[in-house]
Amino acid sequence: MSKQLHIHITNDPMYMENGYTVYLRDGGACWIIDPGLPPQAQQIVRHLREHKLTPATIVLTHAHPDHIAGIDEVREQLGRLPVYLAKEEWAALTDARVNLSAFMGQPVVAHVSDPIDLPVGGSLELDGTQWQVLDVCGHSPGGRALYCDELGIAFVGDALFAGSVGRVDFPNSDGRRLMRNIRQNLMSLPDHTRVLSGHGPETTIGHERRTNPFVLGGL
Repeated sequence: MSKQLHIHITNDPMYMENGYTVYLRDGGACWIIDPGLPPQAQQIVRHLREHKLTPATIVLTHAHPDHIAGIDEVREQLGRLPVYLAKEEWAALTDARVNLSAFMGQPVVAHVSDPIDLPVGGSLELDGTQWQVLDVCGHSPGGRALYCDELGIAFVGDALFAGSVGRVDFPNSDGRRLMRNIRQNLMSLPDHTRVLSGHGPETTIGHERRTNPFVLGGL
């Protein structure tokens, strides 16, 4: 029997950021990816308890405020889970100026003193499945995607969306780098690969390769 990834999505009413809880089976291990603003943390914890899941780690595609706002509440409820994030963005976890939330009128920080790096070319394991760490920086300095060839799924954060790509008008954004990474590291994946983004609906690599105007023409 082929493996199937269960994907539970939560959103917040302000940014509609997709927080993901992913697992292979009820009662098994799970990852929490990019837990965002309320009510996401509460919904994530409820889902874990309903399905008797064991949280293994929090994985962050990047550290913009809408992707880290739920970390503290999740850890308060579920214990001091390890937090994986590219080292280029560690400072953004604890400094509202670096993650830009200080300039948006709602400072957001996460009290994580010991993040674990997500180096490009590395891998993570979830309940017997292997996930490659891909470089998708450009929207932010250390953007990462997680790709599982066996399952045909990629979590890409705010690098690539259905019909669009991540914003590059923030401080520390780099549009050329983002497009290079999308073309080299995402568009090189098989067409059938499911793409789970930080905002908006699911898509596939093949669909974006054929129809995404930014992929076709650049920024």
